[in-house]
Amino acid sequence: MKSDDAITYMIISASYKTDIPAFYGKWFLNRLAAGHCKMKNPYNCRQVRWVSLKPEDVDGFVFWTKNLGSFWNSLEVVNLLDLPFVVQYSITSYPRKLEYSVVDAKSSLKHMKKLAHEYGPLTAVWRYDPILFTSITPFSFHCQNFKHLAQKLEGITNEVVVSFAQFYQKTLRNLNWAAREFGFSWDDPPDELKLKLVFKLAQVAQEHGMTLKVCSQRKYLVPGVEAARCVDAQRLSQIGNRPIRARRKGNRPDCGCYASIDIGEYDTCPHGCVYCYAVRNRNLALGRYKEHDSDGEFLFSPYGQKGEPGRQTALF
Repeated sequence: MKSDDAITYMIISASYKTDIPAFYGKWFLNRLAAGHCKMKNPYNCRQVRWVSLKPEDVDGFVFWTKNLGSFWNSLEVVNLLDLPFVVQYSITSYPRKLEYSVVDAKSSLKHMKKLAHEYGPLTAVWRYDPILFTSITPFSFHCQNFKHLAQKLEGITNEVVVSFAQFYQKTLRNLNWAAREFGFSWDDPPDELKLKLVFKLAQVAQEHGMTLKVCSQRKYLVPGVEAARCVDAQRLSQIGNRPIRARRKGNRPDCGCYASIDIGEYDTCPHGCVYCYAVRNRNLALGRYKEHDSDGEFLFSPYGQKGEPGRQTALF
């Protein structure tokens, strides 16, 4: 591991662009064994980034998932490498019309319990996001649904992260299609209603031993609610029992995260959640998932099986 005076510190995010634990666990283990992976610049696919995954170069991992069920071997390997990790686990228990291929909440709750039992409660962070207002998930639904999940997660985690859906172009396209296809309507209510909901959810979270935090939307902070640090060097330091000297560097306005390198790729998660910002459409993601090479350096190569890599930029 690093000495105290080492100057290179790196947290690996895997991944807010796709669900690596649910769909790409074999690839992740192969890249750990190889000691590196490659990723393309999403704005210039001819520019390739090389990222070290050697234990001496990595301070810790933040995993993002809706289904941890097939990722236990990977967590065991990361733990054996003496690398701290946090799992940002999204459990919303929405109707199938909104997330029609996500594992059921009952299974996810069991996964969270196992995670906290085997690796400690600090490794488990519950995400109830994004909060989406529809005719099938109105204000009252979120109050009741959140309370039910919080009761099940009491003693398993001390933190729950929320955010409200943001309507990017791809999100609008997928959400409008689903609304027509499955017969529901959706809404983006005024901030007053969102603040009211945050206040109610914060009270429920506190009753069940959790602090409610808001991700990248500081205007919804109310008394007793904190700004989220989803990539949190301080939490990783507590888990690993050693300092991690990462700097604060958010990925977007209001983001409180510490600096990290995300090794995922957009348009590769086949969950099919209609509110997703990272996938243009599910058919594209399904196709890329089927074409994925678990032995490849890229999670999804932009060049095909016979393509030549572009200009490489070594990050670490």
